Amino acid sequence: MARKRKRKSRRRQEGRKILELVPQYNIESGEDKPVTAARKYIGGNGIQPPALLIVKRNEHTTDRYFWAEKGLFGAQYVEENHFLFPSLRQFQPPAPSKAPVAATVGSNR
Repeated sequence: MARKRKRKSRRRQEGRKILELVPQYNIESGEDKPVTAARKYIGGNGIQPPALLIVKRNEHTTDRYFWAEKGLFGAQYVEENHFLFPSLRQFQPPAPSKAPVAATVGSNR
């Protein structure tokens, strides 16, 4: 029996594209938990928001975190709710401006 494909959220895809443009840092967690390793790396290196931290937990698992002015967030949450983060507005593509439509005036006689 064929497996049904999971529907991809347009909002999350847009958020993923925006996060690809943000500075990224790859680190390893070592003995710490991934979020603790990310916080230590931010504090130790003076990373300025916005930034994406990719923390390697082991050879198979990586965790992604977004460093914003408001704190550290899971990258998946940020992908889905990127519009809530003011620091990501500079990375968003400009909204298409709608040109005014010229109305034609004519008589129907």
